[in-house]
Amino acid sequence: MAFRSAVITFPGSNCDRDMAVALENVSGTAPIRVWHGDAALPDGLDFIALPGGFSYGDYLRSGAMAARSPIMQAVVEAAGRGVPVLGVCNGFQVLTEAQLLPGALMRNAGQTFICREVALIVENDSSIFTGGYRKGQTIRIPVAHHDGNYFASDDVLDRLEGEGQVAFRYAEKCNGSRRDIAGVLNEQGNVLGMMPHPERAVETIHNGTDGRALFENAIKGLVAA
Repeated sequence: MAFRSAVITFPGSNCDRDMAVALENVSGTAPIRVWHGDAALPDGLDFIALPGGFSYGDYLRSGAMAARSPIMQAVVEAAGRGVPVLGVCNGFQVLTEAQLLPGALMRNAGQTFICREVALIVENDSSIFTGGYRKGQTIRIPVAHHDGNYFASDDVLDRLEGEGQVAFRYAEKCNGSRRDIAGVLNEQGNVLGMMPHPERAVETIHNGTDGRALFENAIKGLVAA
């Protein structure tokens, strides 16, 4: 079965091509490019990606306006049907604003833009996204964000940790995220939001391929299904 994916582009997205190239590199099939103003997604999608960038210039709050774009209603519905949805950086912000994931992304604790490679600890190795890693494994993935400081109440954080919904944790201090959380899953495990950019770590030319397993595992599982 051919893998069928889509990358959503919002005004201000600047990592949509990176995401599309990564998906094609790993799957061998170019994803469908979907504009934020479209009212519907293509039929038969196996995977949806919300890329990084600065949708709508980060007005109001990062991701707030993009979360109300026409296409997001279709994304929410697809996620509810179990379609895997990956949101990276600004995409993570959009997912929280669309209430597909709990919590919020605030200004980095240091009030500066962070652009470097960071070490992550894999906290969940049982989701379609993280099954290619081992729990406790340390991987290195680039980050590039100004509003990546993950915040949620203690009750929400306790629930996320108790239910295994923390996907990745920073192994080093990065942006002030509570409990060093770098990525979270929804309860069903088919929606992942993360601030680091796995699409920038899929080829040796990237100086590291630790992000590749995320895409490989998802694609393998979806094609096999």
